[in-house]
Amino acid sequence: MKVVDFIKKKSEILAQAQHQFELKEWISPTIRDYWTEFLHKANSTQLASWAREHQLLGHGSAQPQPKAIVLHPEAQKLLASLSEKLGEEIHVGEWLEIDQDRINQFAEVTMDHQWIHTDPERAALESPFKGTIAHGFLTLSLLPVLTESVNPEKPQYPTAKMAVNYGLNQVRYPYPVKVGNRLRARTRLAKVEPIKRGLELVKEITIEIEGCRRPACVAESIVRLYF
Repeated sequence: MKVVDFIKKKSEILAQAQHQFELKEWISPTIRDYWTEFLHKANSTQLASWAREHQLLGHGSAQPQPKAIVLHPEAQKLLASLSEKLGEEIHVGEWLEIDQDRINQFAEVTMDHQWIHTDPERAALESPFKGTIAHGFLTLSLLPVLTESVNPEKPQYPTAKMAVNYGLNQVRYPYPVKVGNRLRARTRLAKVEPIKRGLELVKEITIEIEGCRRPACVAESIVRLYF
């Protein structure tokens, strides 16, 4: 029996038992042989507090409920609109070419000068890709421009005061981006929910390589909108 299951059962038995020996008769023979030692350890470790906590919860003690989120009218309106698009593709970006100069500039900024990225001559001779490839993080860093989320003249959510890149749940690079490849992003809305002072959006983004069946990158991006 798992410890958690035992604790749960123990709390139920204790509520009805008149004496601890009644509980002792219920437990398995293996634990019964070490009953005294078990009680000592249960009372001197975190196990006892877990048991007490579970017993309190089992007796219907009131738990604090989270406060309801009151959304700004514009946020409420956008929530209703986006909720109708869940699971749908909401954006397909323009193609962007990845040339050697862009790769070299990224290498300078990140100090990642691996020859597979920055040495075309050696890459042509030794790389299985017969040329240089872009850094995976370079591809990832292009998400804002590929999804057109940084165009100040064409904001995706004009009613929001601020959009914040909150992070990534998952990132994968199924296929390398070779120098000269063109990329574009396709975005699907996976989730939208209210948060304090705004909305949180989860987007599944696939970065395609022109003429290639496999994508360069698949990422789950989290964006927070504040109103």
